[in-house]
Amino acid sequence: MTSIRLDVWLYGPVARYGGTEDRGAYAHLEMTLPEGTTLGDLLNHHLGIPAEERGMVFVSGLLAAFPGIDAGLDLILQDGDRVGVFHSRSMWPFQYRFGAAMTPQLQQALQARKDAGIRHSYRSAG
Repeated sequence: MTSIRLDVWLYGPVARYGGTEDRGAYAHLEMTLPEGTTLGDLLNHHLGIPAEERGMVFVSGLLAAFPGIDAGLDLILQDGDRVGVFHSRSMWPFQYRFGAAMTPQLQQALQARKDAGIRHSYRSAG
């Protein structure tokens, strides 16, 4: 079976799911998993992070999930992907204050919501 390599970063209290790589504020894991592994497989089975502890989840720079909307869990991870998982109590990362690129799965989930999900960018009033 073919495998993929992932660069996984766990931030804040979820760092404890990094086992021996837990450095308190973060954990950095280099993981090799079977090809076809989904984001949900990684989070739920390989790392065991409960949904209520997961905050924003990024895959190679794209926002894939955040509290209450786990639309990206079926995303199939690719060799070399970098996955960042923040705790549910973490604040929105400063560098994304004017918006973040999202996975197609998350975009579709937000568009389907009556409230269109969160507002992650500012609009001019004029």
